[in-house]
Amino acid sequence: MKYPLILASMILAIVLFVFPLSAQAASSSSVTNSLLRKGEIGQDFSGQNLVGIEFTSEKLENTNFNNADLRGAVFNGVLLDGVNFHGVDFGQGIAYLSKFKDSDLSDAIFTDAMMLRSIFDQVNVTNADFTNAILDLVQVKTLCINASGVNSKTGIDTRQSLGCK
Repeated sequence: MKYPLILASMILAIVLFVFPLSAQAASSSSVTNSLLRKGEIGQDFSGQNLVGIEFTSEKLENTNFNNADLRGAVFNGVLLDGVNFHGVDFGQGIAYLSKFKDSDLSDAIFTDAMMLRSIFDQVNVTNADFTNAILDLVQVKTLCINASGVNSKTGIDTRQSLGCK
């Protein structure tokens, strides 16, 4: 009774070894949940619930996210020049390899956000909360130059949340 079970197991192992199951791979861009098509700029997402949305390799220049809920959202390789992030909740979001230039990040919440390898050039971070956010040290120093105020929702001082000295 034991031998037929052992024999069947060995045959199954040999078949799987000779004819392995194929694995399917997908790039992150093929599984994203993005709202935009490439090249669309200046969209208005103000006040919208965009929890967990993903933007990959998009040009979002002059897009309005004023007071939008972007908790857990992902911006991967996104151009965010002139973007309005005023009052946005980007808690636990990810902005990787993204560029914020001439953008309004005032009164926004970036708690627990991961924003590595992103660039912040001439942005307004007045009253923003970066508590436990992970940013490149060079970018933190850049943001600290003009950081000021206290976030209206969390009551956290911007300079303190960035760890400015």
